[in-house]
Amino acid sequence: MSYSYIPLAEYRRKWIFSHHEMPVSEKEKADILPLTSKSAMELWNCWISNKSSCAEQFTKGDWADRKSTWHHTDNWQSQWDSEQPDLPEALAQFIPWADDTRVYFCIEKYEVIETSWATFKQHWKCFLFCDDGPLLISNQHRQAVWFSQDGNYRLGLRS
Repeated sequence: MSYSYIPLAEYRRKWIFSHHEMPVSEKEKADILPLTSKSAMELWNCWISNKSSCAEQFTKGDWADRKSTWHHTDNWQSQWDSEQPDLPEALAQFIPWADDTRVYFCIEKYEVIETSWATFKQHWKCFLFCDDGPLLISNQHRQAVWFSQDGNYRLGLRS
């Protein structure tokens, strides 16, 4: 499936990648690709849910709503608040993806950002300025991460 994008400069949340304490280089910004709302909807319907439009609305039949999907819960907030740039350890160990793997940070049905695993790892703190239930997936792998506003995340395998 091929997606359409909006320029990062026109993205309504572009500020998350321009925060003065968490700079993102121009080269890395070129790898942060917000999908158009139509493409985001197509991706969400295909890989997340064709019934629910955001994490709070997942229902029976959505893979993300199944308890069996999620294997581990841990905290991301303490690592985000620290001076350390690295991903939380359990998350980094759970995902063995190659740096060039395309990943999708799915904020809600009409808002998805595509990037590489390398760019996400480097700037995960910027992405998590959007912490209201986003999912991180790759259409090439089954691993998924679900971030919560309470500072926790769940690791699981999509069905």
